[in-house]
Amino acid sequence: MITDERTAAFIESIGCPNTPYLEELEKITRADNIPMIRKSAQSLIRFVLADIRPSSILEIGTATGFSAIFMATYAPDALIDTIENYEKRIKVAKKNIADAGFSDRINLIEGDAQPVIEELEQKKRSYDMIFVDAAKAQYISYYPVCKKMLTEGGVLLCDNVLFDGDIVLSRFAVRRRDRTIHARMREFLRTLSEDTEMVSTILPIGDGMTLSVKTGAGADR
Repeated sequence: MITDERTAAFIESIGCPNTPYLEELEKITRADNIPMIRKSAQSLIRFVLADIRPSSILEIGTATGFSAIFMATYAPDALIDTIENYEKRIKVAKKNIADAGFSDRINLIEGDAQPVIEELEQKKRSYDMIFVDAAKAQYISYYPVCKKMLTEGGVLLCDNVLFDGDIVLSRFAVRRRDRTIHARMREFLRTLSEDTEMVSTILPIGDGMTLSVKTGAGADR
């Protein structure tokens, strides 16, 4: 957690409650120790959904389906494509999506995210919002394709970008097994911040989130 726990707990305590179904699904997901978007991230996503009112959303990283169901709940006009590669989670997500009554609006695509998004881009798919919550080392690889599929004025949200705060450390201060992820996430953040077709900010929410808007070629920075 990037912000201190007392501050985070206070902010969460005054936030709007979710629907009973989402509250129950969140409890089950957390009890099973399955990664999911934190309360602070939920608040930001809910705000963005209310602001841009997307009609199409792409999510990379379905897990139990909580975030897809969350977005379908608070973006009632949106159709959602969500991608998951882990077979056990696919089964759980499909059941949760059906139980929530969103099988007609949430399309779960099975497979590795990189070839899936490349195929979607080749089919000329476009999205008003793209939410990335998957393998951190792959964000830099996903980015060019996601950017192509994002509509003008569309929003790209990426979760877990501050690596539990370790992103600020030298690579030599990071555990050896995490150095590749650390380097690739830093590369992603630099690429995003230097892209003149996007206006981006890094927010210390949860484990860090980037919020980017596609403004078009040659945008003033």
